[in-house]
Amino acid sequence: MKTVLGIVGTLLVIGAGWFGMYRGWRNRQQRQADLAPLPAVPADVKGTKTEGVYVATTTAGDWMDRIAVHELGVRSTADLAVSEAGLIFHRQGAADVFIPAGHLTGVRTDRGIAGKVTAEASGLVVVTWTHDGHELDTGFRPRRKADTAPLTDSISILIGAE
Repeated sequence: MKTVLGIVGTLLVIGAGWFGMYRGWRNRQQRQADLAPLPAVPADVKGTKTEGVYVATTTAGDWMDRIAVHELGVRSTADLAVSEAGLIFHRQGAADVFIPAGHLTGVRTDRGIAGKVTAEASGLVVVTWTHDGHELDTGFRPRRKADTAPLTDSISILIGAE
C-alpha cells in the first residue's frame, strides 16, 4: 500500500509541475499578445544555408525572456538561409521565421540564450532585430563550429549593405 501511495504522490507532484509550466507559458503568451504577426516568408529566396538549431527568440538584452507568441520560443532543427532579402529560418516542426534585412540591427556570438547554454563562449550566433517596435534577439547554433564565423560575417555584410 505504501508503494502505491508513493507512486500516486510522485505522479501528483509531476502533474502539478507540468501544470505550473503550462500556466506560466500561457501567461507569457498573454503578456506578449501585442506583438504583431511576423512577416510572410518569401517563396523563392536563394541564399547560403547553414544547418543547425534554432534555439529561441528573446527580448534583446534579456537572454532569459523567451518570446512565446508566433512560435518564436519553439526550439527546433533548422536551416538558416542568408539572402539579400534577409534571414529565413527553415524550421522542422514549427513555422519558418523570416527576418527582413531592413529589420536586422546586429549580430554577435554568445554563450547562451533561453533554452541553450554552450561550453564555448562563441557557440551561438545571436541576431538582433526589430519587429513591431520591439527589439529582439534570435539564437542559432550551427551544426558545425566551422560555420559560425562565415555565418556571422555574411550576416554582418547583410546588415552593412543597408
